[in-house]
Amino acid sequence: MLEKTKKVFRIRNTAIRKMLAEALGTFIVMVFGLSSVAQVVLGKGNSGQYLSINIAFGIGVTLGIYAAGGVSGAHLNAAVTITQCVLGNISWTTLVAYIIGQFLGSFMAAATVFALYYDAIYDYSNGTLTVSGPTATAMIFSTYPAANVSLQGAFFTEFTATVMLILGVLVIHDEKNNAAIKGAQPMLTGILVLGIGLGMGLNTGYAINPSRDLPPRIFTAIAGWGTAVFTDDHSWWWVPVSAPVLGSLFGVFIYKLCIDFHNEPNHETEHEKEQAGMETS
Repeated sequence: MLEKTKKVFRIRNTAIRKMLAEALGTFIVMVFGLSSVAQVVLGKGNSGQYLSINIAFGIGVTLGIYAAGGVSGAHLNAAVTITQCVLGNISWTTLVAYIIGQFLGSFMAAATVFALYYDAIYDYSNGTLTVSGPTATAMIFSTYPAANVSLQGAFFTEFTATVMLILGVLVIHDEKNNAAIKGAQPMLTGILVLGIGLGMGLNTGYAINPSRDLPPRIFTAIAGWGTAVFTDDHSWWWVPVSAPVLGSLFGVFIYKLCIDFHNEPNHETEHEKEQAGMETS
């Protein structure tokens, strides 16, 4: 009985440790990302441009992975976590812990950026927090589709962008193929996110992550923007939640179909051979 209790305690302790790591990693990503959006919007283009946002999110992702990678593997994305659970790589308990951590970190990041730019937000919006219009500020915290994009087009954009995200992540990390050096993987993942923003951000703002979009949206609903954050743009909010999950699953399927299924189970990469040769020497 005592051994069983100790085992349960160890499992819970590990889950909490990973949850906190995911929370910190996601917090870092989101503070960098959301604060850059706030600076561009509130500065009316005088304190940064769209490229600033892309670079800031790339830096945030890089640092977030460095922070959480050693403890949780740094998913920092509910779509990635759900995909890993579907593949059987993590348990349902771990899934819940990861998503709670991600949502907590993202929510706290939104609150931090709101506090950081509180005065500027109210000055820019003339004291009225709105989702649309010339002084709208809700887009600082969550994504909204461009006016000329249909709901179907927006869904396809988020789906495709997430497919590219997952394909890139698998290319960077696949030890059976041609993985990047471990220490460089966070930086390359940050560059990957930068590339997605540069090429696929026009239609929807490239959420590509339910943990990036939903918690800040909940925060804005509470902080004064109201339920319009969920009802505007044909109730857009569900798209950046569902499309990334489906895109992530499809991206893994495509990678396995084209690359992973063709690798031998014990395939030794060139990098591993090189390491083995050095150890032998």
